[in-house]
Amino acid sequence: QVQLVESGGGLVQAGGSLRLSCAASGRTFSSYAMGWFRQAPGKEREFVVTISGSGADTRYADSVKDRFTISRDNAKNTLYLQMNNLKPGDTAVYYCAARRTGSVWPSVWSIDYNYWGQGTQVTVSS
Repeated sequence: QVQLVESGGGLVQAGGSLRLSCAASGRTFSSYAMGWFRQAPGKEREFVVTISGSGADTRYADSVKDRFTISRDNAKNTLYLQMNNLKPGDTAVYYCAARRTGSVWPSVWSIDYNYWGQGTQVTVSS
């Protein structure tokens, strides 16, 4: 079992930045890949970015490439999402997610993730 707790969301103007964190507990942090997903009101949950267990391999959605950066600190059991040049279209609840132990490769598919945080709201005003 693993527990995930996101933090760092908030209200920001377009062009601004936010840094999300996701603290994990319960398993060896480097033994599984993680990802960020988001869900805007009235829309399906969508993939944002994923990172391998070691942190060496990442994949981004086209909509956030060159603006968002995912990273992880395996010594601190924490996943990060640095979001720059935010746009109103980035407004959503952001969720961190973890794959099962041993699944170290990143995945863009939400079905591949077994554990989810409670979500943190990001609102970008124009």
